[in-house]
Amino acid sequence: MAGAAAFTLALSACNAAGPQAQSTPTDVSFGPTTSEAAGKIGSFTWMITQEPATFDLDVDSATAENTIMSNVCERLMQLQPDLTTTPHLAEKAEWTSDTTVVFTLRKDVKFHDGSPMTADDVLWSMQRHAAKGADESDEYANVTDMAKTGDNQITVTMKQRDAIFLQAMAGNGGIVLNRKVVEAQGANYGSPSAPDACSGPLKLDKWSAGSSITLTKAADYWDADNAAMADTITFRWADDNAIVNALTSGEAQGAYLDSPATAGPLQKSDKVQIAQGPSTNVWSLIATERGALKDERIRQALSLALNRQGVAQAAFGGLAKPWKAPVGPGSWGYEEPTFSAAYEALAGAPAQPSNEDLDKAKKLVQEAGAPAEPIVVANSGDSIRNVISSALVEAAQKIGLKAEIVTIPRQQYGDFYSDASLRAQADLFSDEYYISKNDPVGFYKNGASTAKVNFVKFASESYDNKVKEAQATTDDAARAKLAIDLEKQWTDAVVWIPVAHTPATIAMSKDISGAPSSASFLYYPWAADVGSSKK
Repeated sequence: MAGAAAFTLALSACNAAGPQAQSTPTDVSFGPTTSEAAGKIGSFTWMITQEPATFDLDVDSATAENTIMSNVCERLMQLQPDLTTTPHLAEKAEWTSDTTVVFTLRKDVKFHDGSPMTADDVLWSMQRHAAKGADESDEYANVTDMAKTGDNQITVTMKQRDAIFLQAMAGNGGIVLNRKVVEAQGANYGSPSAPDACSGPLKLDKWSAGSSITLTKAADYWDADNAAMADTITFRWADDNAIVNALTSGEAQGAYLDSPATAGPLQKSDKVQIAQGPSTNVWSLIATERGALKDERIRQALSLALNRQGVAQAAFGGLAKPWKAPVGPGSWGYEEPTFSAAYEALAGAPAQPSNEDLDKAKKLVQEAGAPAEPIVVANSGDSIRNVISSALVEAAQKIGLKAEIVTIPRQQYGDFYSDASLRAQADLFSDEYYISKNDPVGFYKNGASTAKVNFVKFASESYDNKVKEAQATTDDAARAKLAIDLEKQWTDAVVWIPVAHTPATIAMSKDISGAPSSASFLYYPWAADVGSSKK
């Protein structure tokens, strides 16, 4: 914790007007993109914090996978650097009735093997994403039928109108795959030896397992106006300290920083530029079904006692903000002042707990009864989770609870979402959760009684009904009101314990520019925009 706490940066004054008002150091720019590239570039090296597990994004799609494959695979809709959504492989998406949306597909798209994208490929891809157990299957929960209704047309029928479905098609649920390539590879698809099955501006050239991944500019990319500016991009992985060394030495030219605190030492380099941008990302302590936190009063007590300001400073060097909700302001894509005011009114998650907060927490513990066994919080050994886990243990001790830390290997940590036996080892695990949509409803569906990440089995008929109503409401003001009600119910029950909002943070050599500084890099082909900062 002492090492992380050394990264102390001055913060500028801010208000809560929305994404453009997030706390950032005075010498760090904030916005959706960095300066437009001035010219093409031969190659550059980009750092990530761990090796991808697979490139089959229906199996796993964490940050490492998305950072790379956002440049290789394309979607029916496309998330933009300002987190808005536009048509992409679908040239048009139109609601033709309250329950029917029609995608009109582009006719000029070609996959990397030269074959044309067809409506059959699109339908097959959507069915694959919707299949039980697929990583994006929840995006299709409201779908009753998908059909090819023309040579370049797909019609999707819903149980009810779904206001966020089109935004979801800008995420991994909207990726269009080359069916024949995926089927030819079988179980090998997504492995280091398999080709990609996509149509983006960059293609997978080589995955040297344990070492590096190389992308090359796609020849004859169908969207010539948005072809990649670089010929070759090499991805390497290392821990935060090694990433700092690679960037300051010039061995690598950029990275989207896993921890904003990493920006601290990089700011001392005259070779590196730092920028931040809007995101939906929030680090939360996610309660499992193990047992100790089934009583919401224990979750409420821990939330009241947690020192979020301390975590924001120690774990993120002041480049994150204590946060009261499970999703960040990058989701406020409409009715922004309304969402901001509702956020400010939330209670139960103080930046720094007061004596009154601690007294309330102790009373809640007395009412609920302290769990017989210590509360177990999972750590992975990295600096952020070290700080968050220690803060949770400290919070528990202040209010008469016992808590301890169990260490789970980092490469296993993502399995908390899918592996019940792993969740049985801990009452809480910390993670940075984000959504591809600029709509809070896209997050709060996770509190529905049937949601697969609602591990504590929070159940409310009112909540479930409001999720359905919000998804079906296309009027922005009315949907915002419903989303705010969902936010209030979620935070009152403390389904997850929110900790800190992290704006997207990018570090780049001053010799290159053009990359988005927002969280769009997870789904937008950011690397295609990177070029030389000089003509």
